[in-house]
Amino acid sequence: MAAVYTDANFQQEVLNSDKLTVVDFWAQWCGPCLALGPTIDALAKDYVGKVNVGKLNADENPNVCIDYGVTGMPAVLFFKNGQLVDKQLGLAARGVFEKKIQQHM
Repeated sequence: MAAVYTDANFQQEVLNSDKLTVVDFWAQWCGPCLALGPTIDALAKDYVGKVNVGKLNADENPNVCIDYGVTGMPAVLFFKNGQLVDKQLGLAARGVFEKKIQQHM
């Protein structure tokens, strides 16, 4: 299961992590976000211990969205050593995310 990231834990769980961290910015009202959810959960399971994978509800956590300019969803941001290293905007196939993960691991 994917981790849950929030405004409160983002610094500790994402920016302070020494692992690649994949953050899915989503909202309950966003159809493409809901369609992407199972892919994010599967990636979290497949990369457990190697890559941190989680979700951030954009409606409930506006500060991180503002900090990273997330205005459309789904938006999946990739962080490593506290820095944004890549992003994928919109719904995409699992292979797109796996390629980005492999590129930044």
